[in-house]
Amino acid sequence: MPTAPTPTTNWAGNVTFGTSRIHRPRSVDELRRLVAGSRHIRALGSGHSFSRIADTTGELVLLDGLPRRMELDPVAGTVTVAAGMKYAHVVEGLHQAGFALPNMASLPHISVAGSVATGTHGSGDTLRSLAATVQAMEFVGPEGDVFEVRRDADGERFAGSVISLGALGVVTKLTLGIESAYKMTQRVRVGVGLDEAAERLDDVFGAAYSVSLFTDWLDGECHVYLKDRTDRPISSWAGGREAAEPVHPCPGMPTDFCTEQLGVAGWWHERLPHFKAEFIPGAGEELQSEYFVPRAAARAAFEALGRIGSVIAPVIHISEVRSVRGDDLWLSPAYGQDSITFHFTWINSETEIRPAMAAVEEALMPLGARPHWGKLTASAPAQVVGRYDRAGHFARLMAECDPARKFANSYVDALFPIR
Repeated sequence: MPTAPTPTTNWAGNVTFGTSRIHRPRSVDELRRLVAGSRHIRALGSGHSFSRIADTTGELVLLDGLPRRMELDPVAGTVTVAAGMKYAHVVEGLHQAGFALPNMASLPHISVAGSVATGTHGSGDTLRSLAATVQAMEFVGPEGDVFEVRRDADGERFAGSVISLGALGVVTKLTLGIESAYKMTQRVRVGVGLDEAAERLDDVFGAAYSVSLFTDWLDGECHVYLKDRTDRPISSWAGGREAAEPVHPCPGMPTDFCTEQLGVAGWWHERLPHFKAEFIPGAGEELQSEYFVPRAAARAAFEALGRIGSVIAPVIHISEVRSVRGDDLWLSPAYGQDSITFHFTWINSETEIRPAMAAVEEALMPLGARPHWGKLTASAPAQVVGRYDRAGHFARLMAECDPARKFANSYVDALFPIR
């Protein structure tokens, strides 16, 4: 069997890992020995974070070498999967068994554990982040010990452990809530005015099970992806005009690897992501940042970003706007509030995008925005952590689980300095 390549950078190439000691354990026992014998260690998922969240000068451990596992419990409505598995692999087995996840991100090639640890999400007024689907998790602790947290048994500790930024231990498996498989359609409406989207926010984002809006913030228009479940009624909202041919999120790009559109029915995992599982993204020619804005402030956010469209547009490929339902996970960017998220896919030049990113944050941070943990931000760590009511509780949980800060790195230390 060919050996998977050992990464030296993240997917985008903007982070070069500060260590050459990269491990790919083949069993949980091997992982436990590695953790117990390490002074500092971090886990790396699929490498799709743009921040330095996975970086370390100690040991870097890849989880994709652990045995794949998928244990269905139809009675409980759950599936337990290995942490290093990617969603593309999980959905195959789930669908074959007649089950589904309620939500997926835009790209199915990201790892389950990494997505959960950073608060990654899809879109939908009724849909929480991917982490909110978690019902239980197993970790390897600093001494190589194994411990579990469960939603039905551990209450507050569970809420603090799910989105952990990798700071509590190395996750080995996760139990996710599932439901019966369902079918969906995907339609795109083009030429929708941004003013209409802002003024009729509830109509637009309530127009389908999952809704994504794409714009460059310059020409005052957007195109809106409407992903409907066939077992639910279709909304009457019809802004802009129906696309007569497939549309790529970035206008003008080939649509070969986009999930099928034009209202053709297909299974959940073939419509919720924007891209097909067989599309394997190469090294990214892009950088990303994203901000969760309280839904009540979304209209003000649209207006503020519209005013700086001439600053944003020259350095982005596209910007995506989505809705996320609030949850109870301490470090979730959607903790305690429904949110509208503003995502920016920038060109791959930190020097060129910094002024635009600073302008975006100047517009959104006063509205209560929370930056995505896995994306770039110009905001100071103290400013970011200050947005979380339970940040102090998480710091105490981290001290309890990892008193020697074996799982911390410079990213975590900046957010939660030793007191």
